[in-house]
Parts: sequence; structure tokens; C-alpha cells
Amino acid sequence: MPADLHDTITQRLRAVGQRYTPGRRQLVDRLASAPRPVTIAELLDGGARVPQSSAYRNLAVLEQAGVVHRIVTSDDFARFELAEDLTEHHHHLICAVCGGVEDFTAPPGLERTLLRVAGEVAGAAGFTTPTHRLDLIGTCPSCA
Repeated sequence: MPADLHDTITQRLRAVGQRYTPGRRQLVDRLASAPRPVTIAELLDGGARVPQSSAYRNLAVLEQAGVVHRIVTSDDFARFELAEDLTEHHHHLICAVCGGVEDFTAPPGLERTLLRVAGEVAGAAGFTTPTHRLDLIGTCPSCA
């Protein structure tokens, strides 16, 4: 993980009056190494040595600072990932049965089409869209 990622996060936290504590850094490191959006339980099982109550509070602060993105699914557990502008542009496959989330990158042609359609829809509503997100909701292979 590039060192400038931590510098960027430090700046974002300062902008909302917060510090980049060791516990927050552990959560960020775990999110950066996760292959997909993860639940708090998965974060804690994955080696983050942060009490569960602190993890919830720290993730809320990281989300407020624009470092973490929360994905709400059909189950009882939100998933978390680093904000897209800190990683790379991608979309999600969300299982409506188990709530699992997988990342996917759209082929360039589809991405261009998404940008064009999003711009048309937003423009017709007088809305500006600096970014977009596509969540496909369906059934994963395990639940099918």
C-alpha cells in the first residue's frame, strides 16, 4: 500500500477534526488488503486488533472523513471498503439472499456507456454527477 494513501487519510481526518489513530490505521490496512467489501466481523477476524465497539466508532469516523464507503445489503451486516477515490473505480455484485458483496470492474465499453447514460439522466434533472456506482443485485452462485 502506498505511503501517500496514509498521508491522504491523515489529511481527510484532520479536515473533520479527527486523528489517524493506530486503531484506525489497522482498520484501513485491513480494508486495503481485503479482496472485497467486508463486514466488521471479517475485519476483526482478519487481524485488526481493535475492540468491536471501537471498530464501529472508528469506521463511522472514517466514513465521515470520506475514507471508507459503507455498502448496505439485504442481510443484517453492512460491508465496508476504502472509498473508491483511494483505490480504483469498480462496481458491486450484491446477493439478495446472503448479502455477500463482490467487486467487479466493467469493461471499458460498458463504462463509457454508463458515463454517457448517467450524464444524460443527470443533465435532464439538472443534476451533476462527478462519479457513479453500479450495484447489480441478484443471487450469488452459493445461494442459487
